[in-house]
Amino acid sequence: MSRHSAQDRRQRRLLVGVGLMFFAPLGLAFFLYYGHGTWHPGAHVNAGELIDPARPLPALALPLLDSGSTHPDFLKRKWTLLYLATGPCGLDCRRHLYDTRQVRLALDRNMARVQRVFIAGDGCCDSKFLHDEHPDLITVRLDAASAPLLALLPGGDAALHAQRIYLIDPLGNLMMWYAADANPKGMLEDLQRLLRLSSIG
Repeated sequence: MSRHSAQDRRQRRLLVGVGLMFFAPLGLAFFLYYGHGTWHPGAHVNAGELIDPARPLPALALPLLDSGSTHPDFLKRKWTLLYLATGPCGLDCRRHLYDTRQVRLALDRNMARVQRVFIAGDGCCDSKFLHDEHPDLITVRLDAASAPLLALLPGGDAALHAQRIYLIDPLGNLMMWYAADANPKGMLEDLQRLLRLSSIG
């Protein structure tokens, strides 16, 4: 009888030990995150600035640079890198277009899940340059039809001249932006992480 009792105690201790191995790290993580220390590891791991809450964009048929217009839902179903510029597309503008192109290409097999959209102001661009250098780019003319979209960009009217790149999710939500001097490597890492975690787009 005592032999069975000793064996039962050993089994209980073993079960308690296994339970502690599993629950102790979890309990410590909860304490550090929600307790008095409020230690939040990796609180800012993304290179872009999150837009919180994300802003749903309206369905818009926008005029394309050459002719025709976009489908009203063209900012859905794929992840979208959106860039806009007013006036001539100078060195900074061309650099941003190059960066977004290289980021998309670097996604390799996930490249088809991402599209690039350029909203170009009057007198912006040489169509031949865009066709030759950026054949995948959806180029939209900036006009009154773009106003509902522009109104949702962080910074209001200043966003027109901020040289930012915006990230839109496949549900059509504006969710992140990158400053003019953002490192494209950080943009690539953000997209790789989002595509890895996302089952949409």
